[in-house]
Amino acid sequence: MDAKKTSSKAEAGPHHPAQDAYKVTALVLQGGGALGAYQAGVYQAMAEAGLHPNWIAGISIGALNAAIIAGNAPEHRVERLTEFWEGICKSALWPSSPGNPWIEGMNMPPIVREGVNMFAAWRAIMEGQSGFFQPRVPPPVMQWHTSPTTTSWYDTAPLRATLERLADFDRINHPSCVRVSVGAVNVRTGNFAYFDNRVGKLRPEHFMASGALPPGFPAVEIDGEYYWDGGMVSNTPLYKVLSERPHRDSLIFQVDLWSAVGALPRDMGGVTERAKDIQYSSRTRLVTEYMHQTREQQRFLHELMELIPEDKRDTPAYKRAERYANGALTNLIHLIYRNKPYEGHYKDYEFSAATMHEHWQSGLADMRHTLSHPHWLEPPSAENPFVTHDVHRG
Repeated sequence: MDAKKTSSKAEAGPHHPAQDAYKVTALVLQGGGALGAYQAGVYQAMAEAGLHPNWIAGISIGALNAAIIAGNAPEHRVERLTEFWEGICKSALWPSSPGNPWIEGMNMPPIVREGVNMFAAWRAIMEGQSGFFQPRVPPPVMQWHTSPTTTSWYDTAPLRATLERLADFDRINHPSCVRVSVGAVNVRTGNFAYFDNRVGKLRPEHFMASGALPPGFPAVEIDGEYYWDGGMVSNTPLYKVLSERPHRDSLIFQVDLWSAVGALPRDMGGVTERAKDIQYSSRTRLVTEYMHQTREQQRFLHELMELIPEDKRDTPAYKRAERYANGALTNLIHLIYRNKPYEGHYKDYEFSAATMHEHWQSGLADMRHTLSHPHWLEPPSAENPFVTHDVHRG
């Protein structure tokens, strides 16, 4: 069924009662390339449980997953995510090739699997991925006339066609749709920007800009400005969700694709992999810790202001404090992808179907495990207004 034929009526589907205690149920999706299949597995488990977000914020591959989710009716989202990931995990040169289905379920030694994965990553570099990106011909170093939209190793025109086929942008921009925010960075100014369907209409290029990581992918032009991958500045859109005013009680599912914890590297490939993990996970932890401290301070100020008599509140000082005070409660559920021993520094561009299915199943299992702790979804207390839960840490 074509996504364009879906209705733009209000979202429907099974409803999880835990959502009734919150004004916002947000799904926050980080960048991480091929690792993004983990996010699709997390969403499948959420859909099974009737957890339907009313706000989806994404960066890079998280923005592409956000487009597929928001651009379809709830009953078709997992189906469309499956179609998206099954499609882009095929070779651009040989899209009809079945790949290596025999790998799945095999208990091969990690060193052998590492070699298989390395070959798949090499194929992605040389051939591109069907419906996603293809090598630019001629390459940028051999072009006489270039522009910001052609100065890259790969052409992402196939991605536009994929998004237009699998996501209904009339639905995304309909007032009844879930809120969607995707982050990118302005190439000219270096400033971070969020594109939001509550502020303006979102088009395929907004999502493509969020995932335009240079020098592999070209900058994307939007209204006369050019944008690159938002992960260059911040790999998590959590700040966008938590800094929104007015503040509201929120249940947030943050799906991270880079693990802060990892083994000491033993070779140069391991150094590159570990550096990537730290680089992208550290930003997420920094934003989370900052917002945690900020929310506690805002709640403390809110409680202090409650002690001021009504007849003393009509003052400039009180009104200034009122802008900073925040009595909202935040429950942050962390889902963090965990590295596998046979993955290397190329794991974010290793798009083999076997690995994609493993990522998906990991997300599905982690979210199901998380939901086996139903008390984690309960609202925090006023004394502890910002709580986090992580199934791996817990």
